[in-house]
Amino acid sequence: MSRYTLENRRFVIGGVAVAIVTVYIIRLFTLQLMSDDYKKNADSNAFLKKVEFPSRGAIYDRNGQLLVYNQPAYDIMVVMNEAKGRIDTTEFCNALGITKEFFIKRMDDIKNYAKNPGYSRFTQQLFMSQLSNEEFSNFQEKMFRFPGFYVQHRSIRQYQTSCGAHILGDVAEVSPADIEEDDYYQPGDYIGKLGVEKYYEKELRGEKGVQILLRDARGRIQGKYMDGAYDRQPVAGKDLTLSIDLKLQALGERLMEGKIGSIVAIDPQTGEVLAMVSAPSYDPRIMVGRSRSKNHRLLSRDAWKPLLNRSIMGMYPPGSTFKTSQALTYMTEGIVTPGTAFPCHRGFYCRGLHVGCHSHAAPISLVDAISTSCNAYFCWGLYYMMGNRSKYKNPFEAMNVWRDYMVSMGFGYKLGIDLPGEKRGMIPNAEYYDRNYRGSWNGLTIVSISIGQGEVTLTPLQIANLGATIANRGYYYTPHVVRKVQNMPLDTAYTHRHFTKANHRSYDYVVAGMRSSAMKGTCRALSRLPFEACGKTGTAQNHGRDHSVFMGFAPMNNPKIAVAVYVENGGWGADYGVPIGGLMMEQYINGKLSPAGEAIAGSMQHRRIGYGPRFPGQERKAAAAKKAAAAKKAKAAKLSEADQQPKPVEAKSGEQQQ
Repeated sequence: MSRYTLENRRFVIGGVAVAIVTVYIIRLFTLQLMSDDYKKNADSNAFLKKVEFPSRGAIYDRNGQLLVYNQPAYDIMVVMNEAKGRIDTTEFCNALGITKEFFIKRMDDIKNYAKNPGYSRFTQQLFMSQLSNEEFSNFQEKMFRFPGFYVQHRSIRQYQTSCGAHILGDVAEVSPADIEEDDYYQPGDYIGKLGVEKYYEKELRGEKGVQILLRDARGRIQGKYMDGAYDRQPVAGKDLTLSIDLKLQALGERLMEGKIGSIVAIDPQTGEVLAMVSAPSYDPRIMVGRSRSKNHRLLSRDAWKPLLNRSIMGMYPPGSTFKTSQALTYMTEGIVTPGTAFPCHRGFYCRGLHVGCHSHAAPISLVDAISTSCNAYFCWGLYYMMGNRSKYKNPFEAMNVWRDYMVSMGFGYKLGIDLPGEKRGMIPNAEYYDRNYRGSWNGLTIVSISIGQGEVTLTPLQIANLGATIANRGYYYTPHVVRKVQNMPLDTAYTHRHFTKANHRSYDYVVAGMRSSAMKGTCRALSRLPFEACGKTGTAQNHGRDHSVFMGFAPMNNPKIAVAVYVENGGWGADYGVPIGGLMMEQYINGKLSPAGEAIAGSMQHRRIGYGPRFPGQERKAAAAKKAAAAKKAKAAKLSEADQQPKPVEAKSGEQQQ
C-alpha cells in the first residue's frame, strides 16, 4: 500500500514539473515568436521609420480662383522608448517655451491608452503640433540634446478667402473614433471635419510615404536603409474644383449680414451649386492652427448657431413657394385645368374651416393664382383631390399619390449633395395621418399642406432644386458643389437626370404664373432686371414674425440660375426674399450689379433683424454697460454744472474788507 502511494506521488510530482516546464515553453514561444515586442525593440534600435506626409489637395472655385492651399508647419514627435530618462526636462521646456507641468501632462496623455488608442513606446507619437517657423528654429538648434524627439515636417491648411466656410469646412487632428474607423490614421494625423474637406477626405489627403533610416549603437542616424530601396514616396492629394462662383458667394454673404437664413443658387442645366450661403457664417481662417479649439468653442456657444449649415440642415416650412408643386400635381392628375377658377373671399371657407388670404380679384384661375399667391385656390385644389372618389378609392390612396408627386420632385428625402449632414425634410403620407388622427381625417384636416404649412418642411437646398426643376420643365440633376476632381471623372450620380411625375404641359403654365408674378404679382420687384426672371414668394408662418421666402430662376428660357432665399423672421416674401434673389440673379447673369442693383445691395446689407443676444449673459452685460455709461454721463454733467457756478472771492491776507 505504501509502495503504491509512493509511486502515485512520484507521478504527481513529475506531472506538475512537466506542466510548469510546458507553461514556460509556451510563454517563451509566445514572447519570441508570436509577439512582436522584441522585434519592435530591436528594430527601433536599428531603424527609424520616418513618415512623410503628402501635400493635401488644393481647392479652387469654378473660375480657377484659389480658395484653399497648404502652408509648411512642424510637429514635435517623440519615441518614448528612446526618450525615457534621457533628457533635461527644464532645458527642453525652455527650448519650446512650455511649462514643466504641460510637459508632464502631455507625456502622461500620450501613454494613456484611453486618450491615445494604439499607443506604442516604439513608434513616433505626437508631442506638440503646428510650430511656427520661429518656434521650430529655436528648437532645432538644441534638438540633438533631446534623444527620442524628432521634427516632423507637414503642412496646414490656409484659406484664401473669408467666404464659404460651410462649403469648404476645415481640418483638425483625428479623434480616437477616426482612428478606430480607419487604420490609415495615427494619433497626431489630420482629417477633414466639415464641408468638402470631410466629404472628399480620401481624395484630398493623398497617401503617406515612409523613409527607413539606419541608426548606430548610440541611436544616431547613419543614412537610409538599403539606399532607400524600401522607402515609399508620398502621393499628393487631388485638387478639387468647386462649382461655387466666389463673387456670387461673397455677394450672398454680404446681403445676409445681420440675418439668419440661407441662400442657395443652382445651375439648372448641370445641378452645380453656384452659391450656398448659411447665415450667420464665420471666417474659415479662424479654424486653423492651435487656436482652432478655442474658436470652435466660441462658435459653439453662439445662440445664432453659425456652425449650422442651414442650407442643407435647416428644415423650414416652404410657405407659398410650395404652391408651384401643388399646381403641377393638380394639373397632371386632372384635378384642375388652366381655366379652372376657384372663389376667394379673402380666404378659403369650407364647412366652418377658414384659411386667410390677402385681397385680390376672384374667382381666379391657375396662372393668376400663382401670380397673386392665392391661398384659397390651392386649398380648394387639395380638398377636391382628397375627395375625388371617381379617381381614388379613399383619402388614403389620394394622399399617397400626392406624396409620390412630392417625392419625385426631390422632397422628403436627401437629395444627395456632396456635403456631410444633409437633412431630408418632412413630407407626410397617409400612414402618418392615420397614426396622428386615428384614421379619422380628410382633405380639410390637412389642407394647410397645400400652401406649404402644417407638417411639410423643406431645406433651402430642396426649395432651390424645385426652382431648377421648374426651370428645366420637369427634371433636375442631383445638386453638387464639386465640379471636378483632379484626374477623376465626375460621379455619374451627378450627371443623371431625375424626372418628376408632373407632365411638361403643367410646367409651362407654372412658368407662366411665375413670370406673371415677376411682372405684376408678388415678385414685381424683379421687373427691373434686364432679362426675363421668374419668381414665387413665400411667407412662412412662424411662432414669432413670419419667415421671408423666395424661389425663382432666370432667364425664363434657357435658364442659367435658380435661386432660393430664406430669411428667418423676415416678414413678407417681398421684403427680403425677392430683392436678395433678384440681386443674385443679376450678379451671376451680368457678372456685376448695376448702379441701381448696387444701391439695393447696400441697403439690404445694412438691414438688421432683432433676434436677441448671441451669447449667454450678453443682454445682461449690455444693460449693465448702458447703465454704467448713463451714470458716467450724469456724473460728468454734474461736474460740468459745478464748474460753471461762480466761485466766492476770498480776501487776501492784510487787505481791508469793505
